[in-house]
Amino acid sequence: MRCEDQRAWTKTDPASPSPFLVHSVKQARHLVEWTVALTPLFALSASSVLDHRLTYDHTGIWARSKSLDLEHAVMAVEGVGAIWLGGRSRIGRTFWQAVDSSVFTAITTTALKYAFSRARPIQNGQPSTPHEFFQGNCCQSFPSGEVALQASFVTPFIAEYYRQDPWVWALEILPLYDAEARMKEQGHWQTDVISGFAIGTAWGIYAH
Repeated sequence: MRCEDQRAWTKTDPASPSPFLVHSVKQARHLVEWTVALTPLFALSASSVLDHRLTYDHTGIWARSKSLDLEHAVMAVEGVGAIWLGGRSRIGRTFWQAVDSSVFTAITTTALKYAFSRARPIQNGQPSTPHEFFQGNCCQSFPSGEVALQASFVTPFIAEYYRQDPWVWALEILPLYDAEARMKEQGHWQTDVISGFAIGTAWGIYAH
């Protein structure tokens, strides 16, 4: 966002942050830090209880092409919306927050994928177990980057508009659908998608 856009927002927009929210920004930063730190521990400790391979389903809305279409559509809407609307309006500012959230979410999930190198439910055509972490560059199941993307996209809009338009909570359908689709495609375990959702949501709150 350009400096003049930021000044215009601060001076004229009644929805702009006021000084008493500084503490909440700090809390949001801590939320991100704790989420990134705790989601790997959650996946490692809860895998025995939560994780199981779903029956493969590649039909209808669960087809891989559909979840990829959603991913590409979200990235396109996010980018075009931010550029087209700019940073001076409330909706444009929220789009830019979603862009920031998605970028930092992508960096975080990519780093975690390489750090924990977890095998997917079906890895290289063979079934795996939920406990196969640290398998090398072949494996990037944890966390789900696509679910994290969806959560990082919708969270700034929910945080901005939920008071005046409660229906905006319906946007949570996007990460929930993607989580179910990725598990039905046997591309992720349950703890992968939960962790991805948490990371994307945390970054969305921080960006907002």
